Amino acid sequence: MEIKITTGQILNVLAVLSWIIFIGVCIEAGGFISNTVYTMVINPKGASNFWEGNDLSPLYNFDRGYFLVQTSIMCIVAMMRATIFYLIIKMLQDKKLNMSQPFNKDVLRVILNIAYLALGIGLFSWWGVKHAAWFTQQGVKMPDIQYLRLGGADVWLFMGVTLIVIAQVFRRGIEIQTENELTV
Repeated sequence: MEIKITTGQILNVLAVLSWIIFIGVCIEAGGFISNTVYTMVINPKGASNFWEGNDLSPLYNFDRGYFLVQTSIMCIVAMMRATIFYLIIKMLQDKKLNMSQPFNKDVLRVILNIAYLALGIGLFSWWGVKHAAWFTQQGVKMPDIQYLRLGGADVWLFMGVTLIVIAQVFRRGIEIQTENELTV
């Protein structure tokens, strides 16, 4: 007996996975934001156990402004990642991915938005990595970039450019699909 997995089933599994990832990155973004506010406004000792045990107190003690910049970059990257998964969930929930006519403007818009967000994540991650390297050169002990969730800037940039290329293919697909509808 052969079990046939349909595209609809795969999309349902991807929707569930997207929800799980979305919830995780929202928790992470919220943790970054709340820990930054808590450390800056209420208790500076919050920097010693910033998020998942990361000690950013050397950076806070070095300069509060630099601490705010670095944690803001971390917050922006996390919020952009959450936004990507929000867009994916919204596309799947709103049934904008129509398999009978996959080339449509709604999907193109989602692909372009995700591409721009990926480019933004890549740029902000790169910026955060450069800041962290500079802090280390100044003698500030910094956690590893992976723990700050700023690693992989090159991958995000690559993904953004790749999605822009895919969006252009989709744009051409929409043009061809429209031409075919007009000739019928």
